Amino acid sequence: MANLKEIQRKIRSVKNTQKTTNAMKLVSSAKLKRTEELARQSRVYADTITEMIDEIAANIAKQGDNVENVFFKKIARPKVVDLVFVTADKGLCGGFNSQTIKRVNALMKAWQTEGITVRLRAIGKKGISYFRFNQIEMMDEIEDLSAAPTYARAAEFINAVVEDYIEGRTDRIVVVHNGYVNMITQEIRQEQLVPVDADALVDQVASTSELELEPDDDDTLLEALVRRYLEYSMYYALIDSLAAEHSARMQAMDSATTNAKEMAAKLTVQYNKARQEAITTELIEIISGMESMK
Repeated sequence: MANLKEIQRKIRSVKNTQKTTNAMKLVSSAKLKRTEELARQSRVYADTITEMIDEIAANIAKQGDNVENVFFKKIARPKVVDLVFVTADKGLCGGFNSQTIKRVNALMKAWQTEGITVRLRAIGKKGISYFRFNQIEMMDEIEDLSAAPTYARAAEFINAVVEDYIEGRTDRIVVVHNGYVNMITQEIRQEQLVPVDADALVDQVASTSELELEPDDDDTLLEALVRRYLEYSMYYALIDSLAAEHSARMQAMDSATTNAKEMAAKLTVQYNKARQEAITTELIEIISGMESMK
């Protein structure tokens, strides 16, 4: 009977886990719908401002090596790179965080091999915990931003990074995050924010507007536009990462729920077999006792 009680305890435990994971799946599904809609709306603005920056970059690239604007100036051999990466504040989302961390480690190794100093700027508790555990120094550690991104906080964060770039303390800013593709797919996205890679855009960007750049124009408007582009790129990366996190957690909890259901079914079969054996043993003992009394 002790064995039966133990199996019953396991069945209750597994079913409770199944209820919990199913509830988490439903919560993630609801959050995903809201975040997916926010990402869709934000993507329209992000695409528009990115196209404008691309067009400016393409026009500036035509000037060759005579680019003076700090945001578009080419640096052939960067000495310092600021690597901004986004992970989740929570776990239970499959390989969502580990994929981002794997890409960050690969970039660090490649750049350090070239003699480039890498400064990590971490957003999200999971990434921070990983690099703390491995005793790898981080320039910034921002928690609670990836779980609840706002434009104001994203702008404040990236502007501090950009100031280091303007003042020459870093030569390049790269953002890495796990992005949302659809409800079942996420992909690692890597974007160099500054300097804007103008050369790669010369042959790709076709002018669709009447935007023109004059050599004597004041750079104030251009700087304001680029800063808005950087702020919104950071904000959109956070939203994109959050949507991917919810989709990854939804999948993970769906798999966990299915596994729990299958395990409960197996334990139920095991319980029924053990109960049958116990009943058979008791019947044999009763019959044997009756036979001995004759």
